[in-house]
Amino acid sequence: MSTSRTPLHARVIRASEIGEYVFCRRAWWLHHVMGIESANRAQMQAGVAGHLAHGRAVQRATALQHAAFILLAIAIFFAAAFILASAMAAH
Repeated sequence: MSTSRTPLHARVIRASEIGEYVFCRRAWWLHHVMGIESANRAQMQAGVAGHLAHGRAVQRATALQHAAFILLAIAIFFAAAFILASAMAAH
């Protein structure tokens, strides 16, 4: 998809595009102004796939961390209830 037909004032500039420009202004110009695609598409697609896999792993880790905190809160609740019940039974 060439962005050369999109008016510059109507375009959204993404962080990856800024990174591309900072890395190599000529590559940015060739891609975004001239509409020429990169020759190393396979490596770029592998990078995208790697980032997606990493994103899924981060989401899984975050969900597991939330579950661990919930289980910890439940364990603390039951420990406190047990301690209070033991204290009440001792009196």
